[in-house]
Amino acid sequence: MKISDIREMSLEELALKLSELQELMFRYRFQSAMGQLDNPIKIRNARRDIARIQTVITENKNKSVTGTVS
Repeated sequence: MKISDIREMSLEELALKLSELQELMFRYRFQSAMGQLDNPIKIRNARRDIARIQTVITENKNKSVTGTVS
């Protein structure tokens, strides 16, 4: 998922996507522990997407609190 796509989402969409990715990450970790994960890169990609979304959420909250755009 690209950062430009994430920045275009509303806070509600970001929260929904974050919960979906966290659920997906749980499934990937479970599959990895069971030895059934076919591609371990999926864990890294999901973790990075979660971090990107959390960063954009934090930026939006900080922007709304300060009222300025950096």
